[in-house]
Amino acid sequence: MPASPSLPGRTALVTGASGGIGLELAALLARDGHDLVLVARNERALHTAAGELGAQHHVRTAVIATDLSAPGAAASIVDRLATGFDTGDGEPISIDVLINNAGAGLAGRFVEHAIGDELAMLQLNVASVMHLCHLLLPGMLRRRFGRILNVASTASFLPGPFMAGYYASKAHLLSFSQALGAEVRGSGVTVTALCPGPTRTGFAAAANVEGSRLFRSFSVMDAATVARIGYAGLRRGRPVVVAGLANRLLIESARLAPRSFLVWLARRLNEPRA
Repeated sequence: MPASPSLPGRTALVTGASGGIGLELAALLARDGHDLVLVARNERALHTAAGELGAQHHVRTAVIATDLSAPGAAASIVDRLATGFDTGDGEPISIDVLINNAGAGLAGRFVEHAIGDELAMLQLNVASVMHLCHLLLPGMLRRRFGRILNVASTASFLPGPFMAGYYASKAHLLSFSQALGAEVRGSGVTVTALCPGPTRTGFAAAANVEGSRLFRSFSVMDAATVARIGYAGLRRGRPVVVAGLANRLLIESARLAPRSFLVWLARRLNEPRA
């Protein structure tokens, strides 16, 4: 599918937009004339980002501060869209581009985690993504235009001891995105799964994996580069985008390796330091 031109008048919703890959994607969308709905927990950071991007690129913005690890958060976002942009025009907001970027990880042995933390992670990484897609996709199909980008991970391609729930959630997200994309093929709507490897964002610190072999042994990409790669894939409607040559080579090698080796490798990379 050829790249879409700049689409002034289109509106994009970006989750996890207060920093990292989400903020960089929001900046690319604003540069191309998209109005923005920015979603994250940090309301102050969202208002700062919305003010700067709106002023620089002359686009309308709305801020929705919510925690997508809570059940019902996706529905509350859609309810908020009915009130319009923060300029106070009151017109309901239709979403043409959905960026599901918000996500979190938990490092360590599964049995040592509070089950509530594991379930909250699944709500954030999986259930809220599916819920937003389910709520916003019908409008895209009616308008015969839409772009959905779900931020998965290179972790989608293998099991991950010491981050078992996180790796499984990203495998679900990759499978769901590919299947949903196939269902809507030919409708004017595309679904893209972006699979970054280790990236310099707040994720590593929040997940407590900064000292793991994964982040010490592999080339860590910057969020702006990952966002540019993902955005190009989104515009072209590519089903899966693996960010970076090293990560693409790793994934291609993983396709040929025995599953038992991949489990051993992931364990080595994620095992907590003594």
